[in-house]
Amino acid sequence: MNYSVNNLTTVADCDVLLSWAAREKSDLDYKKITDERMTTRYVQSSAEIDAELQGVIAEIAATETIILTLPEGPSRDEAMNRKIRLEYKKFVLETRRESYGTIALIEKEVDLARVNQELTEVDAFIVAITNKKASLQA
Repeated sequence: MNYSVNNLTTVADCDVLLSWAAREKSDLDYKKITDERMTTRYVQSSAEIDAELQGVIAEIAATETIILTLPEGPSRDEAMNRKIRLEYKKFVLETRRESYGTIALIEKEVDLARVNQELTEVDAFIVAITNKKASLQA
């Protein structure tokens, strides 16, 4: 982006902007490290959650088949209770998937890409202000 650096008339103004940019860069560097670590964790957890979810879905299907073949009685009631517990487990895994799984991973990847773009822009800003400061000192 083209900045209005030509409007800067003193080295002190440049120093103020460079100080601000350094703080911004520091904050963005910290956010980048945090996002990178979270992305790594989400990669691991998303695979685990997806695998466990597929297992639970298969168990639900098998339990439904068993329920259909059982006559009324304690065995069928037990199978129905098992299905209810499995459906709850599926719900919990789907919720975790949104918070820590594939969906969260993609959201975190977007956050990381955005931070990288902001860092690039802050670096360009620092170069523009540094060049203006050098021209004012000359």
